[in-house]
Amino acid sequence: MFIYAIIIILCCIVAGIFAYLNYLTPKKRGEILELLVNGLKRLEYRGYDSAGIAVDSTDSKDIAIVKKTGKVALLEEEIKNRTNELGIDNLVDVHCGIAHTRWATHGVPSEVNSHPHRSDIHNGFVVVHNGITTNYKEVKVFLENKGYKFESETDTEVIAKLIHLFYKQHPNYSFRELVECVVQQLEGAFALCFKSKFFPGECVATRRGSPLLVGIKTATRLATDHVPILYGKDADSNPDHRPHGRADFPTLPRTGSTSEFEPLEDKQVEYFFASDASAIIEHTNRVIYFEDDDVAAVKNGSLSIHRVRRGGDDPHKREIITLKMELQQIMKGNYDFFMQKEIFEQPESVVNTMRGRLNFETGTVTLGGIKDYIPEIKRCRRLMLIGCGTSYHSAIATRQLLEELTELPVMVELASDFLDRTTPVFRDDVCFFISQSGETADTLMALRYCKERGALIVGITNTVGSSICRESHCGVHINAGPEIGVASTKAYTSQFISLVMFALVMSEDRLSLRQRREEKVKELTYMHSEGIMAGELKHGPLALIDNTMPVIMIIMRDPVYTKCMNALQQVTARDGKPIIICQKGDKETMSFGHRSLEVPKTVDCLQGILTVIPMQLLSFHIAVLKGCNVDCPRNLAKSVTVE
Repeated sequence: MFIYAIIIILCCIVAGIFAYLNYLTPKKRGEILELLVNGLKRLEYRGYDSAGIAVDSTDSKDIAIVKKTGKVALLEEEIKNRTNELGIDNLVDVHCGIAHTRWATHGVPSEVNSHPHRSDIHNGFVVVHNGITTNYKEVKVFLENKGYKFESETDTEVIAKLIHLFYKQHPNYSFRELVECVVQQLEGAFALCFKSKFFPGECVATRRGSPLLVGIKTATRLATDHVPILYGKDADSNPDHRPHGRADFPTLPRTGSTSEFEPLEDKQVEYFFASDASAIIEHTNRVIYFEDDDVAAVKNGSLSIHRVRRGGDDPHKREIITLKMELQQIMKGNYDFFMQKEIFEQPESVVNTMRGRLNFETGTVTLGGIKDYIPEIKRCRRLMLIGCGTSYHSAIATRQLLEELTELPVMVELASDFLDRTTPVFRDDVCFFISQSGETADTLMALRYCKERGALIVGITNTVGSSICRESHCGVHINAGPEIGVASTKAYTSQFISLVMFALVMSEDRLSLRQRREEKVKELTYMHSEGIMAGELKHGPLALIDNTMPVIMIIMRDPVYTKCMNALQQVTARDGKPIIICQKGDKETMSFGHRSLEVPKTVDCLQGILTVIPMQLLSFHIAVLKGCNVDCPRNLAKSVTVE
C-alpha cells in the first residue's frame, strides 16, 4: 500500500533535431520551410524553450537563419513575416535545411542562444546540437585566442566556430572530414547536424551518446537494406586528433545496379535526419539508426557512413530498417491531450505487450528476445533492475513478485546513483536496463559500466533500434506503441507486464510455484507529492497529517492488509481525510475513507496496474483544471539524454 498526494511518475529526450535534404526532387522553398516546421512540431513533446531553422537564402549563396523563443508556432509566424527574404515561391532541385528545438542548458532561453548556431557573421557553417559539450570552455578559450568572437552563452557555438577554423586551415578537406576533425576535439554527449554555404546541397550528421537517425525516401526501390561502413586509411593506427583518410563516398545501391554501389546521380532521393522517428514517419518508414561516432554525409544525393577509428566489434554495415509505427499513432485523434489518449489506450497496449507471448490455454509464456539466455539467467548470482523515473518505479512495483518467482535476490537501482557509487558488478550478475525511449543517458551509461564488467545485459525498451536495444545482449520490447505525453502512462503498465511475464518464464519448471503462476502525479500538476509505503508512515510523514493535507491511500485485501488498515486509522485519528482506493465491494475499508474509489480485484501481483490508472486520471484532470500544459510540463522532457 502507498500513501499518495496526487502522484504520477515521469520518464524524463531533451531538445530535438530535424533536417531535410532533397536531391533532384523539386520543392518550393515554402514547402521546405513547412516541412521543417512540421518536423519540429512532431518533436514538441520532447521539451524545449526555443526553436530555429537554417535554409538557403533567396540567391542560394548564403544561409538564412530564423530563430524564436517560445513555441514552434511563434517560429512559424516569424517565418511568415520574412517570406520575401526566404523566397517561398522559388523552386529548388537540391537543398539542405536544418531545424532545432532547444532545451536550455548553457544560457537562458533567448533568440541568440537558440539553434542553429553560426560560425561567423557570414553564416559560413551552421549547426544544431542535442546534448552537452563538457569541454566547451577550453575550446572556447582556444578559439578566442584565435580571434573568434562569441555572441551566445551556449556550449554549441564553439562547435560552429571550430569547424570554421578547420576549414580555414584545410580548405581542401571535404565537409565530412571537417566534421570528423571537430568531433575528435569534443567531449560529452551530442548529436550534431551541419549545413554550410561552402558545401551547398550537402549535410553531415554525427552522434555520440544522443540519439540520431536518418529516414530515406526514394523514387525507386533500393537494391539492399544495408549501407557499408567506411574507415579512414589510418583508422587502425592513428590515435591522435588529425583528419583521417578521404575515401570516396559509397552510395545506396539500386535495383538493377550494374555495379555494387551505383551513384545516385540523376536519381530522386530525400533524406530526413531526426532525433526521433516520430518526426520522420509521415514521410518514410525506412530508417537507419546511427551508432556512437558514426559520421553520416550526404553529397550528390549519396549517403555514406564513416567511422574515424575501427573498434573491435564494429559491424561492417548499418541496416536500413522498416518502422512499424503508423502516423495515426502519434496523432491525438479525438482526444484533447496525448496523455488522455494514452491513458485510455492502456487496455490495448497491455494486450499488445502480451500478444504472441502469453498462451492462456497452456499457461505458458514465451519471450523470444531472451529465450536463449534463460538458462544463464537462472544460474546467476542476482538480478539487478536499473532505470530512471517511471522505469525505476516499474521495477520497484514488480520486485516482490520477481523475488518470489525467481527465488533470486533482486536489487532495484536508480541509474545515476548506481554509477555515482561505482557499484560492484560481477560476471554472474544479470542486469536489466529499463527505459521507454532506450536512450536515457544515465541508464545507458550504467549499461555500459555493467557490460564492461562482464554482466549479462537485458534491455526492456519501447523503441526498436534505440541504443539500449542495440547494446543489450538480449531483451524484451514492451510494444506499448508511441508515447508522446511526457507523463508516462501506458509505457509504465507495459513495463510492469513485461517484468511479470519474465518472472513467469523463470518459474515455469518449478512445481512448488505452479499454483502461484496460475493466479494472475506531481510533475504534471506542479504540486509536490510523495508516495510512501504504509510501514514508513510512522517514520516521519505522519507529522504532516491534518485536515488540510490531501491523502490518497491504496488499500487492497492482500497479505499486508492489516498493516495498511493500521496506517489508515493513524491517519483518521489525526483528523486526516483520506481518499481510499480499494477493491470493488470492500465496504469495510470504504467506511473509513472521506471518499472512496473502487477498482476491480485481480491477482495481487497485477493489482498495481489497476490501482495506478485512477492516479493517472486524477493527475490529468487536476492539471486540466489548473490550466497546466498537460502533455509538456515545464522544465521537463520526455527522456533525459544528458547527465
